[in-house]
Amino acid sequence: MKKLAAFLGATAVVAAMSSAAYAARTDLVLGVVLEPPHLDPTAGAAAAIDEIVYANVFEGLTRIGQNGEVQPALAESWEISDDGKSYTFKLREGVTFHDGTSFEAEDVKFTLERAMADDSTNAQKVLFSAIESVEAVDPATLKVTLDHPQGSFLYNMGWGDAVVVAPETADGNKEKPVGTGPFKFENWAKGSSVTIVKNPDYWGEPVALDKAEFRFIPDAAAAIPALLSGDVHAFPMFPADAVTQVQGDPRFEVVIGATEGETILATNNGKEPFNDLKVRQAIAHALNRDEIIMGASNGFGVPIGSHFSPANEAYVDLTGTYPYDVEKAKALLAEAGYPDGFSGTLKLPPPAYARQGGEVVASQLREIGIDLEIVPVEWAQWLEQVFTNKDYDLTIVSHTEPNDINIYARDDYYFNYDNDAFDAVIEELDRVSDPDKRNELYAKAQRIIAEDAVNGFMFQLPKTGVWDAKLEGMWENMPIQANDLTGVRWAE
Repeated sequence: MKKLAAFLGATAVVAAMSSAAYAARTDLVLGVVLEPPHLDPTAGAAAAIDEIVYANVFEGLTRIGQNGEVQPALAESWEISDDGKSYTFKLREGVTFHDGTSFEAEDVKFTLERAMADDSTNAQKVLFSAIESVEAVDPATLKVTLDHPQGSFLYNMGWGDAVVVAPETADGNKEKPVGTGPFKFENWAKGSSVTIVKNPDYWGEPVALDKAEFRFIPDAAAAIPALLSGDVHAFPMFPADAVTQVQGDPRFEVVIGATEGETILATNNGKEPFNDLKVRQAIAHALNRDEIIMGASNGFGVPIGSHFSPANEAYVDLTGTYPYDVEKAKALLAEAGYPDGFSGTLKLPPPAYARQGGEVVASQLREIGIDLEIVPVEWAQWLEQVFTNKDYDLTIVSHTEPNDINIYARDDYYFNYDNDAFDAVIEELDRVSDPDKRNELYAKAQRIIAEDAVNGFMFQLPKTGVWDAKLEGMWENMPIQANDLTGVRWAE
């Protein structure tokens, strides 16, 4: 009997160990290319901020789903007035911020008025430009009045730049973000990673993960061994030139999706000689998109001819506006007064699409006499020199904000582009709600900037996702610059 009892006891231990071994894990390590400059999405333009905190730590009145649709978030419902100018939001009750303070209408009022303020540091301040007033009717009711109907208002409120912050903690969100989301900020090891943990007091559906670490891995040389060794479980944006090394490996899921990232040869339209249309047209004719896409994204990108995503129903294929033609490019340069070409700089931020694509672009422009000095810069330098101070000739960057063609109408934007006709189209678009009319205006806007060759429109950045095959809920596409982990879990 003693032997039998010992045998049964040992069997029970083995069974328990086996059960534990097969239990679904609740931790996740994601590899991301860039370290954010800070962690406050309402005070910075870097996509790397939203890629960590959007929907995970911070939430807005609405949110953007994985198919680009507007969904309720901190606002569970809303009513729109007949004239389209007033929105009355019914807010979720019983919601608390991560520091334990309650979420109420006054917090949303503070958030919106802070974003609209003259001294606002919100990178997308234009999202709030139509707001005339914000009223906290009661703790669970918010009324927003616009100065004109705005068809994109609910969508705008779903951007990372519109997430709700509390007055008590807003000033500290850059280093220690405090939101209402299903994850709480735990730690930022500068130069290494950001860690978030499950929020046990979350108002909505609890997340399956107890902990998620966003580990900064900027290049393929480090990304490949990190994935193969299991140190990193998922790369929402795996280096495109390394995808073929893991394709076919049953341990991993390889998913090539779409982003909102228009990858462009951004041009300083306010600086000679780039203020000359013929020079910009020459550059457009000199760009061989197929070569650039192969060099910058291993052939995964989709060619574009304007600043618009091919996934959008309003997309117009304008890649034929300035077809690849070296002789035509040389002729245009000569007409502009530069028969022997000229020299300039090409400032390249860290992503592979910029650094590798930049080498291809510089080689192509050299064929028509434009000799570019390649200047590698870190993101902080790019944001200061290029985006803020406009101290550049050419640069390569992917604009990952959704439906952001309106940036070409912004005063003092880093392109230094000014076109009254384009501005009028965007102003009308802002006031129109009818989908067909909006698509018509989007098409018109695309054509204007394509014909003006404002920038070198190259390709739509692909989402080259690679992750452990046992992971579920990772987004195939990236309709907004985010790595939403709210539905991610390990299969049992």
